[in-house]
Amino acid sequence: MIKVFIVDDHALVRRGLTEILAEATDIAVVGEAGTSDETIARLPAADWDVLVLDLSLPGRTGLDVLRIVREQRPSLPVLILSMHAEEQFALRLIRAGANGYLNKESAPDELVHAIRTVHRGDIYLSPALQHRPQAPSQPAAPAPPHETLTDREFEVLCRLAAGETTADMARHMGLRTATVNRYRSRLLRKMGMSTVAELVAYARQAKLRP
Repeated sequence: MIKVFIVDDHALVRRGLTEILAEATDIAVVGEAGTSDETIARLPAADWDVLVLDLSLPGRTGLDVLRIVREQRPSLPVLILSMHAEEQFALRLIRAGANGYLNKESAPDELVHAIRTVHRGDIYLSPALQHRPQAPSQPAAPAPPHETLTDREFEVLCRLAAGETTADMARHMGLRTATVNRYRSRLLRKMGMSTVAELVAYARQAKLRP
């Protein structure tokens, strides 16, 4: 039996996921949490086989939780479940240590398949992302500017798009305000922009969120 722990800040989503997984004879939901802090507090005693983790959580984000899971429970499979398009986040999150990424609009049987996949030690990406067509006669499209950012820089960009102040980001990310300001300056340089408003407009156009 695959023991699954679900983290999402919406109770209705957690209930829906539990009902979907109840139909699988080899999967059991053994617990749930609505916040990152609750999840982190339960990690030391956790006996989960797979963690299904929402990316957008209040306070510390799913990316923050993923980093802590990798520090405390490096072998625990983590399946990111998010409303964001895969092409925006999936590969970055896999590089950050996630074992799979699934959009919330996916079919229920895809969720079951994804959990089984990460549980056996494989990486899960949807077939659409794995087999995204690329015309052989055309050169590969250049990566968007945000793909060149480090994880921390990318997180600051997403938080800017969400309207967080420097103080908010320092608190949520566990950094000093001066450090956040340095990240913001680095973002402007790397993205070739001159104002924070340009960064925010870019991030919102690209639908980047923490």
